Amino acid sequence: MREPRHAVEQARKCDVEGCSRDAERSISGKKVEKAGLSIADPTQSAHLCKEHYKEFKKVTKKDRTLERLGW
Repeated sequence: MREPRHAVEQARKCDVEGCSRDAERSISGKKVEKAGLSIADPTQSAHLCKEHYKEFKKVTKKDRTLERLGW
């Protein structure tokens, strides 16, 4: 029986500069930079820890709402 893919992968660290917590989510680097979080390479996807993902969601709440409405 095969193990789930996520069980084999290594734990990644948060890509926000100065943070060393384990990452839980992966977001487009451009969106993360636009939200005001500083990462080393905005051209790749950024891995965010729980706290930075929560901050990202707070900053982008209005944009995500307008995107869902189709404005």
